[in-house]
Amino acid sequence: MASTGSSSMKIPDLPAGLGNYRFLFLSELLKKPVFAGKVTDRIGKLADMVVLLREPYPEVVGIYIEHGWGVPTEFVPWEAVVKIEDDGIFVAPRPGGNPYPPFVDQPGWLMLEQHLFGKTVLDMDGRQVEVVNDVHLLLARGRVLVVHVDTSFNGFLRRWGLGRLRWLSDDLISWKFVQPLSVEDAAATDKVNLSVTRSQLKELPGEDLADALEELTGKEQEALFSALDEEKAAETLVEAEPRAQRQLMGNLKKERAQRILSEMTVPQLANLFSVLPHDDVEDLLALLPGDDAERLRGILSEREAKASDLISQDYLVVPPEGTVADALARVRGSGREPGSISYLYSLKEDGQTLLGVVDLRALVVSPDDLPLAEVMVSPVVAADAEDTQEEVVALFEKYHYRMIPVVDQADRILGVIRYNDIMSNTAARAKD
Repeated sequence: MASTGSSSMKIPDLPAGLGNYRFLFLSELLKKPVFAGKVTDRIGKLADMVVLLREPYPEVVGIYIEHGWGVPTEFVPWEAVVKIEDDGIFVAPRPGGNPYPPFVDQPGWLMLEQHLFGKTVLDMDGRQVEVVNDVHLLLARGRVLVVHVDTSFNGFLRRWGLGRLRWLSDDLISWKFVQPLSVEDAAATDKVNLSVTRSQLKELPGEDLADALEELTGKEQEALFSALDEEKAAETLVEAEPRAQRQLMGNLKKERAQRILSEMTVPQLANLFSVLPHDDVEDLLALLPGDDAERLRGILSEREAKASDLISQDYLVVPPEGTVADALARVRGSGREPGSISYLYSLKEDGQTLLGVVDLRALVVSPDDLPLAEVMVSPVVAADAEDTQEEVVALFEKYHYRMIPVVDQADRILGVIRYNDIMSNTAARAKD
């Protein structure tokens, strides 16, 4: 029934310092006898466990004892539960041997058996996934947390006392991704949903979403990724591990794949394509504009990638004659993600020749009326279009910039290369 703290199961976001712990299945606790102090003082059977909904995992606040035949229920607060043994659950006896008070519902409380067992798990597009057959609990340092729901047939067998007839492996879905939207939802409907809503997904960093996707498999992973808009999906793909990247790309339809790829820079695409099967890469290259596809073929081929292959057009230009306030207004009105802006570039009157660069950090601490020319740095450290990837890496290592512009022989800006793009691409090549 229980496993100890050496379990290899990966449980994210657990509280620090757990020490020894045990995993329990709710189905194996239900109907266990409850004793007040001694085995001879049986007061009833466990009918349910009550939890308080909280992040990241609900915590058991008490056990629910039901007697039937008109006898009032009893609610034993968790702090009165002494221990859980194979032969029963032991609680502290009340003064005078009086019964515990009847169960009275409280805001935020959820009854696990009543509100979760048999509920259908839906993905965020409303497609059925599985049915909750059991609840997986973690007992540590006197606390019990809900960490998974089990949708496998094993859970169904355990509920009927047939746990010895183990059927394949348990199918545990982390509570981090599956929960009722509220206690009211759990009581009023026969469904539970993936916990992260579409609006919340937009606020989560790509690396957090990538971690979440790597915790999921199969239908749950596909459902979560399908709920991301193209920009967030691209950001998440960049941060995902190669195995997850291959799984996600393998399930994409052509039209959605094309929209997601259009949100990625050429270096990001090169990193992604480097871990995909050759036939898949050829199919995906056909979805890209001709220039981007040609640059990618160059990066993925044996020839050394050039700076011009690695550039992105996602940079911000400001006129040199303006003020700090003017530049900040342009930043705010650009609609760009905060993480995509490190520097602003100023061009000569021809709109092409690189004149200077302004560090965004210097901009935000300067007086609004200060002329932009006084915070602009010139000449600009830039990579030449024909520089090799190794030469670009050397520039980043020498100057520690977060972004470097790429220019042609006439100092006309062609695009920019971001540190994260070039260094992750270098790491991917090194692994190969």
